Amino acid sequence: MTASPSFVRHGPGEPVSPVVLSVPHAGRDYPLPLRAALRVPLTALRPLEDRHADAIALGAHEGETLFIATRARAWIDLNRSEKERDPKLDDGATMSAQPQSAKLRSGLGLVPRRAGASGEIWRRRLSDEEVIERIETDHRPYHEAVGAALAAARARFGVAVLLDIHSMPPLGPPARSPRVVLGDRFGRSAPARLVGRLEGVARAHGVACAANAPYSGGHILERHADPRRGIHAIQIEFDRSLYLDAQLDQPGPGLALAIRMLRSMIDSVADEALPRAMAAE
Repeated sequence: MTASPSFVRHGPGEPVSPVVLSVPHAGRDYPLPLRAALRVPLTALRPLEDRHADAIALGAHEGETLFIATRARAWIDLNRSEKERDPKLDDGATMSAQPQSAKLRSGLGLVPRRAGASGEIWRRRLSDEEVIERIETDHRPYHEAVGAALAAARARFGVAVLLDIHSMPPLGPPARSPRVVLGDRFGRSAPARLVGRLEGVARAHGVACAANAPYSGGHILERHADPRRGIHAIQIEFDRSLYLDAQLDQPGPGLALAIRMLRSMIDSVADEALPRAMAAE
């Protein structure tokens, strides 16, 4: 259905750090079948993007294993379970007796049905075959690659930490609102000491930080974190006004600060994780 790769892997074949980076929502590749099925202009889908969050990760990258999704989130959302298929859009979805997640009910399932103030984005329903092909071509390969990288880091260093990079709309006036939100599934995906190091880095850069409110992490953390086996995962949300221009569209003067902060976060997490892992061997 699509010819270009759905994600790009950066870093050497063998891990050089226990830290693995994931950027699942910054993709700007909108395949032709998607564009042909839209009832809204392509620009209406930008609220679904973590706009240029990949620029932060690429700027901070120094050899760690890094995955950047290239396919747009509107095509398929890598931070949703394969089971989060929307009956209002997807012919292959089933009306399960299990309660739907809040995200799915709001139209932000495996294939998003809505985008910000634009409302419904599709002119037609999607067939079961269309969605299955997206799962098999884009969703599963991404998660298999992330899982393999974490396993390799765990095997080499005795510990692995996934930092899942996202961006968020401003939560309020910068002087009174957090500009970075850390998610650890309320302590289920990473120990407090790792999150504490990240909070310390944000404070050292003069950036207000919050934990798990309003974003605690999604499917990527739920799927890949396994703290009992030494695999941890933390979601990092950057306020878009921190690193984009005034229109929240293109990288702005704050990008350099965001890059420095993420680089310090990577170093701090690796520093916190490695000594304890080595002591346990």
